[in-house]
Amino acid sequence: MKKTFLNQSHPVLTAIFAGQTPQELIATARHSEYEGADGLAASLEDLKPEYRNEDSLREIIAAVNLPWMFFFYRNDKQQELGDEARQQVLLAAASAGASVIDVMGDLYDPSERELTSNPDAIERQKQLIAEIRARGAHAIISSHMASSRTTDEVVEHMLALEARGPDIVKIVTTVDTPDELAEAFRTTMVLKQKLKLPFVHLCNGKYSRPHRCMGPALGISTFFAVPQYEPRYGMGQPTVRAMRAIMDNLHWNINDVSEA
Repeated sequence: MKKTFLNQSHPVLTAIFAGQTPQELIATARHSEYEGADGLAASLEDLKPEYRNEDSLREIIAAVNLPWMFFFYRNDKQQELGDEARQQVLLAAASAGASVIDVMGDLYDPSERELTSNPDAIERQKQLIAEIRARGAHAIISSHMASSRTTDEVVEHMLALEARGPDIVKIVTTVDTPDELAEAFRTTMVLKQKLKLPFVHLCNGKYSRPHRCMGPALGISTFFAVPQYEPRYGMGQPTVRAMRAIMDNLHWNINDVSEA
């Protein structure tokens, strides 16, 4: 059976990266596989326009025997494409064999904390998710924010995303104090109880690293790390090699704990 982000028995360690050409993405993907990644997540923000097509994306996906996730946020370094045009590139990735396509929580209606409440935008998101599935991929719906959130606020946010019918829900918040870190750990464990779908709960900020390292053991289905540090795309996340070592030596996951 072909591996996806939804049929693996453990949290999916996913290498996250970008690149300008198929060759660059393929080289990084192969390096990620060698370093121990279970999946690949590629941002299309910097892919040159001549490669933003199904044939080029198919070449990229076929080069490595790991499931691919593609995302394309409002950070286009090449063309400054709008929301609709970016989705066409992502749909080409779905047709090319991607496992998961990322749908922004405020797609078609830029909103605070990347969560639209506009009924028309939400309906268009649902239609896009249906089209992603029709092309053979799954959908993750995501929100990112540069602020801390309480457990109740995150649960409410994630339930709103879940109601739009994706296969995975994702939120990234910020933790800059010890109290916010403690709340983030609590949030992850409550999400494990409250959500029906696989979920991703990640944090950025001064106190984010402990949560990045422990979150996968507390119920997060997919987590991200960089193959190597690359000044073009940021250096804030742990590496694949480091996260592989943590996961291989922790020998504990909440999913394996019996409540009996």
